[in-house]
Amino acid sequence: MRHADAYLSAVEHAPAYQLGPGKAAGLLDCPIAETGIGLDHALELIDRFVDREGIAPTSGRFTGYVPGGGLFHAALGDFLAAISNRYAGVFFASPGAVRIENQLVRWMAGLAGLPKGASGYLSAGGSGATLAAIVTARDARGISGENIPRAVVYVTEHTHHCVDKAMHIAGLGAVQRRHVAADERLRMRPEALAAAIRKDRQEGMLPWMLLLSAGTTNTGSVDPLSPLGEIAARESLWLHVDAAYGGFFLLTDEGREKLAGIEQADSVVMDPHKTLFLPYGSGALLVRDGALLKQAHRGDADYLQDTMASLDEDSPADLSPELTKHFRGLRMWLPLQVLGLAPFRAALSEKLLLARYFHAQMAASDLFEVGPTPDLSVVTFRQKGDDALNQRLVEAVQRDGRIFLSSTRLGGRFTLRMAAVCHRTHLAEIDTTIQVLHELAAKACQDRRA
Repeated sequence: MRHADAYLSAVEHAPAYQLGPGKAAGLLDCPIAETGIGLDHALELIDRFVDREGIAPTSGRFTGYVPGGGLFHAALGDFLAAISNRYAGVFFASPGAVRIENQLVRWMAGLAGLPKGASGYLSAGGSGATLAAIVTARDARGISGENIPRAVVYVTEHTHHCVDKAMHIAGLGAVQRRHVAADERLRMRPEALAAAIRKDRQEGMLPWMLLLSAGTTNTGSVDPLSPLGEIAARESLWLHVDAAYGGFFLLTDEGREKLAGIEQADSVVMDPHKTLFLPYGSGALLVRDGALLKQAHRGDADYLQDTMASLDEDSPADLSPELTKHFRGLRMWLPLQVLGLAPFRAALSEKLLLARYFHAQMAASDLFEVGPTPDLSVVTFRQKGDDALNQRLVEAVQRDGRIFLSSTRLGGRFTLRMAAVCHRTHLAEIDTTIQVLHELAAKACQDRRA
């Protein structure tokens, strides 16, 4: 606990990014050996080579990616789950653990507006949850054999890359992907989707699945879920909504307005390790028809026959690819129970305000240009100039270390992005980010003129 307290006490002023010359290679000087080095020495190594090196996702000045939060109550949940080592895969083995995880799934399904028959499981992250969703949709719609090359999936260029990986793993690498045009705010165009489906049907293809984003990783943009969902229903497409980043903004009034239409989804991914501020390894899949999820994932074995004696609740092992199942639900259940929803709701509302504030401040700058007004809490922007200048700015930010943000490419242009997601990110941290960016951008301009 002293080690944890010392780390958390230093977070406010510690760098958001730093990298030593050895890149933590000092750890290799202590190989696994017959004789241990003791707890104090081990903690010293963690402090020196793990806690201090690389990106600090617990820093309020880390706005580079959509982070895991480092919430203290969640850490306590992980500690307690590891101490008892309850097996959360089968209800028979640990009724309490499974009831907690299923309770959390039902709460999230209700938040997304899914009906009573919805089901799901707590995954290790959005990529695994997406894979399970695609497998469920594949089996539910009979996409197999000769149907695979004719099946069509509709996405935009901003759809998360885990979809392609999941398609490959699920044996669907040969399905057709249609990149539907996006509007000026980088959201899928309903009229372009309708036209693409119509063309595919005329050519004898099999429109199968529509993947929408409720907050893209790249830009935070939210596809117009209601009109696109209506098209999916009319055309009998499986509607999957990637709300890994944006889903928990449903706790806010503005978020519910932005995500209206999510209740039409056949499957939804939400990541508590993003906008619920939990540690990495906290994802969730929700499926409208829980029976379809179970059909796609359930398996039996003789040595598990005793577990069939108690079926009061669905077992996560029957709803997911996992049989061995860490009790990851406690890291989510404990902070929600101890703190209630109000602090989470307030923190998410704050992030929406901070993103708009950052966008307005950067738009007013002579040094920068901004992307679309943020739908949620990601802002894209560039230093005025060419790609090389912007790349040097990102490199300067990383060398400086006071803040951390990341880059992407939009329309082929090197673009910077700021994601206000960490629960420790407040107005002071955003002001510091703006100050550092202007300081380093001005220096870059001076160096270029020299």
